[in-house]
Amino acid sequence: MREVDPAVWDGLLAELGYTDAYLRRSYVESTCVLERGRPVLLEHDGAAFACVVRDEPPDVVTPYGYGGPVGAAAAFWPAYEAWCRGSGVVTTFVRFHPLFANQRGAPLHVERLAPTIAWRLDGDLLAGMHSKHRNAVRKAAGAGLEVRAAQGLGEFRPLYEETMRRAGATPFYFFSPAYWRALAGLGDALARFDAVRGDEVVASALCLATPPWLHYHLGATAEAGRALGATTLLLYETARWAQERGYARFHLGGGLSGKRDSLHEFKRRFDPGGELEAAIGKAVHDPAAYRALGGDPDDLRGFFPAYRRSRSAGARAS
Repeated sequence: MREVDPAVWDGLLAELGYTDAYLRRSYVESTCVLERGRPVLLEHDGAAFACVVRDEPPDVVTPYGYGGPVGAAAAFWPAYEAWCRGSGVVTTFVRFHPLFANQRGAPLHVERLAPTIAWRLDGDLLAGMHSKHRNAVRKAAGAGLEVRAAQGLGEFRPLYEETMRRAGATPFYFFSPAYWRALAGLGDALARFDAVRGDEVVASALCLATPPWLHYHLGATAEAGRALGATTLLLYETARWAQERGYARFHLGGGLSGKRDSLHEFKRRFDPGGELEAAIGKAVHDPAAYRALGGDPDDLRGFFPAYRRSRSAGARAS
């Protein structure tokens, strides 16, 4: 097991055939702003694991969104366990990547979540959608909305923060300037789509664009956009953009905290057959240390790792 030199991080991923945005150094660096850790890429026998290593106590988490080891996992996991023990890592928390399906066979405590939606970008996209979504697309287009592809953050941040305030989001979701700077470091792999009426942006989406998959990352909608059904049109036109460029899937994600809720159903209606299995994984590498920190190594249900609960007040749950 080796820690990859930051200078060759993305190049090594390209050599191994793993160019997904969630694995890239700039994306992991953006998560480090949120998790207050250091970005690490581990490689062993052709398998790679992009992660965040936190301190006090040392533990490992996957980047915000999805991750986990990709490649020859059978050989990777024993080497990773040895690396954790040698590095004093107490626990690992993994948000597995549904498109890699890398939860399968992982020697961790694996918990299934509600599926995520990975819109299949073949055939007639509009015809494959739920009738209510088709009607919403036609209504928004009839109201004069257009969708434009762009690069960079543009005016996304203020619209996003307006959306979070309206939703009563926790402080975690009001990202710092350092987070936005790190995210912008993705360059061409960060795509923005704006739904506009005249000169007014009424909805916007930031996506991670690394073929063959386009990932929906963050979205924002003004009050005017909500009334017009702008988000439905925005995602449809974004999917058409990806289809025209040969992407295979538009990964919309799932519901809040991995549940089957109204958000999950909204996404599912774009492609009712596009569900993919989603899961998280938990591991305790030093049971004695975990117990001393207030956790029970024999019961990994609920918030994990247990010792981070008080530090995560107001943030998302595991």
